[in-house]
Amino acid sequence: MSVDVEIQDDGLARVTLRRPEAGNAIDLVTARGLLDAAHACERVAVRVVLLTGEGKSFCVGGDLREFAQLSGEVLEKHLGAVTGALHDALRVFAALDAPMVAAVQGAVAGAGIGLAAAADVTLAADNATFTAAYTGIGYAPDAGVSWTLPRLIGPKRALDLLLTNRRLAAAEAASIGLVSRVVAADQLTAEAVRTAQALRDGPTAAFGVTRRLVAAGLTSGLGTHLDRESRALAAAATSAMGREGVAAFLGKRAPNFTGITPNQSTTRS
Repeated sequence: MSVDVEIQDDGLARVTLRRPEAGNAIDLVTARGLLDAAHACERVAVRVVLLTGEGKSFCVGGDLREFAQLSGEVLEKHLGAVTGALHDALRVFAALDAPMVAAVQGAVAGAGIGLAAAADVTLAADNATFTAAYTGIGYAPDAGVSWTLPRLIGPKRALDLLLTNRRLAAAEAASIGLVSRVVAADQLTAEAVRTAQALRDGPTAAFGVTRRLVAAGLTSGLGTHLDRESRALAAAATSAMGREGVAAFLGKRAPNFTGITPNQSTTRS
């Protein structure tokens, strides 16, 4: 399998790209594997998703060796199938209440940037490099890169990366907001697991509504968004997780959110 998904009993889902010999390049099988993994997470209402890539590189983008074997309408149809599955996977992951943590190392290019940017918390090893790469081979962006990059780092910086294909080191990627933080390469896995476990133990439903509020706030007016926040806060406060959180705070104890399934809550925006 080019994508492995392991859903633990505690609600932590590990999604791993397993094509290390190809830099975890995304071919049709891998794109469909990501979609299958996303649906698996959706079916069991996981509490957190940890996305990683096996080997030296997180993901070098699309599988150009596969694409180069095709041409004309056949290539066009094939790329439609690849991006269709990949984009559907991103849609499913984005709609989950469960937050996503991505741990990236080595080369991160093309659609690999899209996957890294889709995560709520992206940890980069200090050996990670980021290259858009698309226009360097005459391609246009996919994997949401032309949507997420302007929102994360601003349109000017996004166009700089997309048009010049200059390579960013991990430190610069963190400084402009492309990744959340940089960790030593030999600590990446441990830090990613620690971060995922902390989110796993949190209020999943509240995480979900927060993800949706942030996404909606990028395109809505202030008045509309304030109304949306008001409704979401009221729903969260009356949910099982909201009641547990307040009770724990007043009782000076740690909250037990893991004892509440996300579907017991009504914190939808």
